Parts: sequence; structure tokens; C-alpha cells
Amino acid sequence: MSFGTHSYVPDPRNKDVLININGALIPRENAVVSVFDAGFMMGDGVWEGLRVHHGKIAFWDDHAARLKTGLMALDMDLEITFETLRARIMETLAANNMQDGVHIRLMVTRGLKSTPYQDPRVAVGPPTIVIAAEYKKADPKTAENASKLFTVHVRRGRPDVQDPGLNSHSKINCITACIQAIKAGADEGLMLDPQGFVSTCNSTHFFIVRNGEVWTSTGDYCLGGITRSKVIELCTANDIPVFQKNFRLMDCYSADESFTTGTFAGLAPVGEIDGRTIGTGKRGPVTKRLQGFYLDLIKAS
Repeated sequence: MSFGTHSYVPDPRNKDVLININGALIPRENAVVSVFDAGFMMGDGVWEGLRVHHGKIAFWDDHAARLKTGLMALDMDLEITFETLRARIMETLAANNMQDGVHIRLMVTRGLKSTPYQDPRVAVGPPTIVIAAEYKKADPKTAENASKLFTVHVRRGRPDVQDPGLNSHSKINCITACIQAIKAGADEGLMLDPQGFVSTCNSTHFFIVRNGEVWTSTGDYCLGGITRSKVIELCTANDIPVFQKNFRLMDCYSADESFTTGTFAGLAPVGEIDGRTIGTGKRGPVTKRLQGFYLDLIKAS
């Protein structure tokens, strides 16, 4: 089964990993939270996806800053320092003997609630902090094989409706976008902003290449992607013209190349959008060049 840019290589070791729940290391099969947890009942929480390379968390400071922003937006107190949080992550990696090819889902919810109700004042006790680390490598073919996108009817929302910049557990708009793309035979959904300009994909960020220039959206209606920002920085550092701007679907259909970015797979080429072949339909030279720069950046981080 394909999962687009999130295709991964199954690893039998994951059956026996230890999950960190509020500082306790628990076997995967027993790692559970209460049905009264705010994250389960209300989607009330924020999360980060982290990659581990050679024993180090890639771009930890950037992820910690984004997590802190989300916690403040939801008026949630982590109740431990970020130094302690990072120490918990490293303890979890050490307990699982993990050094490389690891993906972590770091989740923070408002914690237990005294009754099923959205009001945060019915939360009791500390937040729930889950560190789920897995041996999880992206399918090597993802870096070369071009994915298919389909433009979905589900739009990215305005910040005054449900802020798309908040990496919350409430992802139903992205899930419905993903469902529509899958039903259309695509790997992922391409989402427009409220004005009809291209914004982002349902689980990755989106770029096109036209005449040697790299274009991505303004970022007004998408999550502040860590990999997205690193790619923009890499373009600038290597004299590749890069623009954050409004552009239309017709600009995508006639693009020379296209690719997506995300923490898990890094840069992944796109070969088809809405049945139109993009460029040659294969990974383009700018995408390949940026993939190399990004891998070097991770190794140096």
C-alpha cells in the first residue's frame, strides 16, 4: 500500500519499542491514554514530528520554538522545562537503543478532564506528554519516484476560523482533504487558500520550479514548516532564486518541476497534478540538487 511521501520501510523492531508517557517508559502494547484525555475527546493538543540522525534530533531548536508557540496559543502549561522535555526524548531513544533512522511523534495534550466538555477549566492535573519513537525510514524510492497530487475542494482556513499555522491535534480538514485525494487516485491533496491561490498539501508543503526559480506559497495559510524554511534558506545560500508568493493552479500545470517538503521524507518530487504531467513527470535537476543540499544540512546539524 502506498502512502505517498510518507511511505516507509516496515521495521519489526517497532513491536517492542518503549513509549514515554509522562516520563514513564511503557511497552508499546500497553501504551495508552485515558478516554477522558483532552486530546482524545477534543483534539485539544499540539504535536511535533521529529527525525533523529546519528543520535541527534534534527533542528530541535526550531521544533521546540514551534511547539512553544502552539502551547502559548492554546494557553497550555507544559509544566516541565524544554530542557527536561529534550532529556525525556533522549532517555526514550537510549532505552530503545535508537541512533539513526528514527521518527518521533511528540504529543502534548491538555490532559485528563473531569467530564467530556470542551471548556479547558474542566481539565484536571498536568498535561499529557507522549513521546512515541519508532524505527522508521522513508522508502528510498520516495526521493526519486514522483508522486501524484489532486487539487481538493477543502480549503486552508483563515486564522480567525481555525489557524492553519497551529500544529494542533485537530486535523480533520487535512484528513478530509487526504480522503478526497485518495478517492481520486492521487497520493496527496493539494489545497488552495480562501482566495483560490495554491497553499500547501494536506501533510506536506508544496513548491514548484519555473525557469530556474523556486516558488512556494506566501505561508499565510499553512503551518510554519521546518523543512520548508530550511529549503528556502538553502535556495538563498546557493544562489537559487526563491519566492514566497501567490500563484495559481495554471502556474503549477506548466511548471518545469514540482516537489513537496516535510520532516519525514525531506524533499520528494511531484510528477503529476490533476492528471497533468509536470515537466518530464520525473524528478527534476533543481529538486535533485536541493535534496543533496538538504541531506548535507542534516548531517551538519
